[in-house]
Amino acid sequence: MPGARNRRAGRSCLRNYLNGTENRQDINIFIAMKKSALKHLPAFLFLFISFTGKGQSIDKIISQAETERIVSVLAADDMRGRKVYTPDIDRAAAFIESEFKAAGLKTWKGAADYKQDFSIVSPKQVSMDVTENGQAASATAWVVVTCTAKVHFTEASGFEKADIKAGQNLFQEAQKLVRSGKNYFVNVDTSFTKNFSRLSNLKRQMFSSTGSVVFRLGEGFPAKFTVDAVHDIVSMRLRNVIGILPGKSKKEEYVVFSGHYDHLGVGKVNGTDSIFNGANDDAAGTTAVIMLAKYFAALHNNERTLVFVTFTAEESGGYGSQYFSRQMDAGKVMAMFNIEMIGTESKWGKDAAYITGYEKTNMGEILQSNLEGSGFTFHPDPYPQQNLFYRSDNATLARLGVPAHTISTSKMDSEPNYHKMSDEVSTLDTENMARIIRSVAISAKTIISGQATPTRVNAADLR
Repeated sequence: MPGARNRRAGRSCLRNYLNGTENRQDINIFIAMKKSALKHLPAFLFLFISFTGKGQSIDKIISQAETERIVSVLAADDMRGRKVYTPDIDRAAAFIESEFKAAGLKTWKGAADYKQDFSIVSPKQVSMDVTENGQAASATAWVVVTCTAKVHFTEASGFEKADIKAGQNLFQEAQKLVRSGKNYFVNVDTSFTKNFSRLSNLKRQMFSSTGSVVFRLGEGFPAKFTVDAVHDIVSMRLRNVIGILPGKSKKEEYVVFSGHYDHLGVGKVNGTDSIFNGANDDAAGTTAVIMLAKYFAALHNNERTLVFVTFTAEESGGYGSQYFSRQMDAGKVMAMFNIEMIGTESKWGKDAAYITGYEKTNMGEILQSNLEGSGFTFHPDPYPQQNLFYRSDNATLARLGVPAHTISTSKMDSEPNYHKMSDEVSTLDTENMARIIRSVAISAKTIISGQATPTRVNAADLR
């Protein structure tokens, strides 16, 4: 039957396409087909043809050689592990900027360059004096989290009041209050006595804020009290790298492609090595972002605006993605493809990856439908006990309802080089990496064209 033969031929050609082995004959097969036969072609075949249009063959741009070139630069010894707050990560950022510029990306909101600079502050307490009902009191039952050098608080300061009750997650609840940017007096139940002093860790790294939060361990605040605290405020610069491809008909709708480019830096010498190169984590994801930017820029047919961003400080608290998310109108972000650790085979072997939080939206179904006949498969996250959906750079936007997911192949129960000095380029399968990146590009087709919009994350599914 002509229709069946055409479908088999189409699937074979698309598999060749993803593998980078298609030839001109593959394309000529379709050009030579009679119009009467074309109506039998499945949708994925038209998708294949559209991605070979304008001479922009996907395997020529997203090639193994180019994939290996980029990841080798990012994970080289001279990048010294790309640790935050070092010149090493600045060199990595400069390289990513040069790749975005070469791809022809626009800057974010007309900025002079591709940098998204911001600061994290680290307030270091110098002194704190407390009185309760007119008498000097021990400060051990008090913790002040503030970005202001000198503060004076009393019961009349007019702060909002909150409680952290027995059975709640102390640090999760405290962090919510600190991140609110509001002024709070917070009563902490005595069941948290053992861990109460650890609330001071919230001051190690935080976004600058005009709000202050005063925590007191005990049964409510005294009728009268004073708190005087002095801090040295240390400011530390961080940088995301962002490039934009403006959309055509849907410029105000955004699709984000992301990965983090920071890693662990340099450690104690282990034999002859001391560098955490972070080839898979996450030079691999950053490489994917760069490759996708180059491909979609060459294709130049995106209806929605595409945002390519490499985040900093994922390893030290996800500050890069948090800051980025604060600058975005979450309602205008239609989807987020966060790519992390795709340099090794998945538990299903080659031509497969998993999507964290797969069940929370229908985004995975859309991606898989766009890959029909390719032989590539997206799976639900097989490691739910590790809470990966909440641990990567997709989490902040996901908590705002965005269908934001991380795509990965890392075998989190047995990945031999995870967070080790052995995470080097020599351990990566760059051929499979290129196939995964090509598959991500094709799977995103209907989302970037505006033909498909994933469902939003339900707040009830989040924690």
